[in-house]
Amino acid sequence: MNVKLTTVLTGVAVLLLAALPATAAPGASAAPGAPAAPGVSAAPAAGTTLGKCGPGRLCLWPKPDFKGRPWTYELATTDLDSCVLLPAGASAQSLAVRTGRPVTTYQSEECAEAGEFETYPGRGTWVPQAPYEVRAFKLWER
Repeated sequence: MNVKLTTVLTGVAVLLLAALPATAAPGASAAPGAPAAPGVSAAPAAGTTLGKCGPGRLCLWPKPDFKGRPWTYELATTDLDSCVLLPAGASAQSLAVRTGRPVTTYQSEECAEAGEFETYPGRGTWVPQAPYEVRAFKLWER
């Protein structure tokens, strides 16, 4: 299967799974109107405070639990379906997707699927601990 088709199928599967009822992690409560994907909490576990991330933005923090100064990307100024690299030598360990579009994060600096990657639904997905260091991302058309 070619890489582009695999990416599209992965995105479709995540969107379909996001439509299913999901349960939050123990001690977590979903933000109002925020859907959760299986394995992704709409809100962090008790004791973790959500980072500040405005509507229409993707925010990535260098440390777990939304700590450190975030990199913020707006849907209006970020090319869709394009690989966006974090600053040279930087990586993120927590993120919030408030774009209304699916976002795929990559361990690879080139958005290569040879490393780890994960697609998250938009509209309020909060990830206090990414499963790997995020070095690049793609915002999808839908």
